[in-house]
Amino acid sequence: MCRLFAFRSVVPSQVHRSLVGAENALLHQSTLHPDGWGVAYYHGGCPHVIKSVTSAIDDRIFKRVSGIVASETVVAHLRRATAGELDILNTHPFQFGKWVFIHNGNIKDFQKVRAKLIGEILPEFQRYILGTTDSEVFFFLILSNLSKLVDIHMHDLPLAPIFQAVRSALQKICEHVEVHGRQDGPDNETYLSFILTNGENLVAHNGGQTLNMSTHKNQCPVRTTCPHLQTSCESPIKRGAPARVNHLIISSEPLVGDNVWTPLALGETIAASKMLHVEWDIFDYQPYFARTNNPVQT
Repeated sequence: MCRLFAFRSVVPSQVHRSLVGAENALLHQSTLHPDGWGVAYYHGGCPHVIKSVTSAIDDRIFKRVSGIVASETVVAHLRRATAGELDILNTHPFQFGKWVFIHNGNIKDFQKVRAKLIGEILPEFQRYILGTTDSEVFFFLILSNLSKLVDIHMHDLPLAPIFQAVRSALQKICEHVEVHGRQDGPDNETYLSFILTNGENLVAHNGGQTLNMSTHKNQCPVRTTCPHLQTSCESPIKRGAPARVNHLIISSEPLVGDNVWTPLALGETIAASKMLHVEWDIFDYQPYFARTNNPVQT
């Protein structure tokens, strides 16, 4: 499966340590996830997306990009392909306007249900499905649902319609395919873990492939000089309760360093608004486990 990384911060931050420098940075993880990489970062409210079908560890461009990127919002992806050939059109992140999406997972028997899932997407989005992956269809299914609720290009988008659009997309997929019911099981089962952002909002969902979150450090190394220091920078927020943070980091694996990591539970979604107000949501996979007679193992 793939590896995901993203952060939102109140100040533009560099990502070199997370992507390259840390002991288990994405660069080193790419030896097991060699089927392409992509990085998206935002400046002036616009996403800049750079991606390649080569392995990150062998790609000097990945190292160069990781060394210069400083932004309030960054998303990165390492691909280990399960659906769709090695092609730049199948390489994450996927982008539409300001929206960027990365997925770690699989939709089981995707070719059998592809037409049905595309049929759930509004025609104005269908024309932009350029590759052959389940991930891209998943992305446009979420955006299609969201566009029925709000203008997807608006600023200061509230989190409630995003949560609703995500739940609707997950439900549609689960109605069409078998859901495995196990965390990090065989690659060919259905897993719907993803990260979605428009540069202001950041959304992460554990759909069966592990995701970890961090909103604080035990002690901030720049606590004496940072003008944004607040209590949440050095103490955990209450799980499931709304909170205000200075940063939200999401990673498939806890990265070595100062940040304190907490795993997201299966079905759990965490989202941050433009002002980094954090809210939570839960998608209940249980009815779909029962429907397919699969045992639940988290």
